[in-house]
Amino acid sequence: MSHPHPELGPPPRLPAEGLRIVALGGLGEIGRNMTVFEHAGKLLVVDCGVLFPEEHQPGVDVILPDFTWIRDRLDDIVAVVLTHGHEDHIGGVPYLLRERADIPLMGSKLTLAFIEGKLKEHRIRPNTVRVKEGDRRRFGPFDCEFVAVNHSIPDSLAVALRTRAGTVLHTGDFKMDQFPLDDRITDLRAFARLGEEGVDLFLTDSTNAEVPGFTTSERDLVPAIEQVFRTAPRRVIVSSFASHVHRIQQVLDAAHAHGRKVAFVGRSMVRNMGIARDLGYLKVPAGLVVDLKALEGLPDNEVALVCTGSQGEPMAALSRMANRDHQIRIGQGDTVLLASSLIPGNESAIYRVINGLSRWGANVVHKGNAKVHVSGHASAGELVYCYNIVRPKHVMPVHGEWRHLQANGELAIRTGVDPSRVLVAEDGVVVDLVDGRASITGKVPAGYVYVDGMTVGGATEASLKDRRALAEEGVLTVVAIVDADTGALAEPPDFLARGFVHDENTFASVVPVIEKTLAKAAEEGVGEAPRLEQLIARAVASWAWRAQRRKPLIIPIVIDA
Repeated sequence: MSHPHPELGPPPRLPAEGLRIVALGGLGEIGRNMTVFEHAGKLLVVDCGVLFPEEHQPGVDVILPDFTWIRDRLDDIVAVVLTHGHEDHIGGVPYLLRERADIPLMGSKLTLAFIEGKLKEHRIRPNTVRVKEGDRRRFGPFDCEFVAVNHSIPDSLAVALRTRAGTVLHTGDFKMDQFPLDDRITDLRAFARLGEEGVDLFLTDSTNAEVPGFTTSERDLVPAIEQVFRTAPRRVIVSSFASHVHRIQQVLDAAHAHGRKVAFVGRSMVRNMGIARDLGYLKVPAGLVVDLKALEGLPDNEVALVCTGSQGEPMAALSRMANRDHQIRIGQGDTVLLASSLIPGNESAIYRVINGLSRWGANVVHKGNAKVHVSGHASAGELVYCYNIVRPKHVMPVHGEWRHLQANGELAIRTGVDPSRVLVAEDGVVVDLVDGRASITGKVPAGYVYVDGMTVGGATEASLKDRRALAEEGVLTVVAIVDADTGALAEPPDFLARGFVHDENTFASVVPVIEKTLAKAAEEGVGEAPRLEQLIARAVASWAWRAQRRKPLIIPIVIDA
């Protein structure tokens, strides 16, 4: 397997007949998927998603792919292909369109409806091109063919790109459920046909590459969901991803069968399910879905709520119910059904919510104690099937953390792909397909771009480090009034501490340290405030560590008397 080396520099010029592939996100993480294809002077982008922050990134809303490498070539982008409507594939589109608003967005009916709903909030009217499986469209030098794949959101597509340099097949996110609710299965016949024609590079979803066997069918959840609705004594509150139309369909069917009315709770849930219903992806029996207000008059055993927050997000409906700051009060006898996965990194937040709900007396049903979730991604058995059907010349695992990419690469090798033709790359690594051979040729910038409130890219690793220090160590402000003539303190310094544990005697021992520092500065003729502030900060920091074993963020303020 070829891995990128840390010393990779900028890539060489792309040969005229070559195809360059650069993932600006999605490799080494689950999220911010974005792959850029370059050929004959033009760029085609597949997906543009966001990554959700973890606990060591305080104050960050979402993380975007880094557009630096393509920023001065935005006019060369012929289209953005969106494989499906999940946030980790479409969430970054508004930020890309802020830089060039008329880039054509290509996707299926539901995907485009979801992105248009999202863009409305950003006040952007996109230029969209609707496609469906079986369609072939030409954008500049790229001939795109779309293939149906099954995933945890309807209308997902794989895309085959034919260029003069060769053919690339990108699966998008997919699994091979043989009995999907909408009867739209992953089109292995198309995969086989492309394989016969010759796939030079196969980009495959790695999320479940470490999971042996096959991913269970969505229909196999019916008994567990059914049982919840049959046996729950009072209300049923279901939490799911706001885009999982098939899962929510099963919930609606169970509610209908057991005489419960349903209300959607949470902005994204209401919006997405409205779109899915209008477009016919969600079949809602007449009178089943009502307004939240209409549920108030009904007995508890005729009520079901479908809300967001299955990942323990602090602002989502479910977390707020657990913390008792939501209009819906969870009580004894309520059943909460978490019909979703545990995304790596979110486990503790989810268990915190489960504990909170249990404390109020709810019976919490989740994937740990009932069969209420199946993954949206192909397990190892399915991936191996695809390698055997497609027989690709080169394989580049995508969509996964390092361990997932590695496991997927090993599966490809076991099916007979030459190990030197399996390219395990990271974000920003450049893969060039030239004369039928793919190789790693360089690296471009692909750092994390943080969205923080209204600012994009303003927060940096350094400012996050400050935030972590503030959170863990507190802040200490030292105000020193210095006599301009002598360089000594005109009066005792003031200390303002927040989150730094102290009492009235804590700072007595630091005053002589500050006096000594100022005396030394005066001796050396240092009198300007910014330089004195630096010296005081350093002295107080080492005192804080010596005396308190703490490292607060220190803000020195020197005022001339």
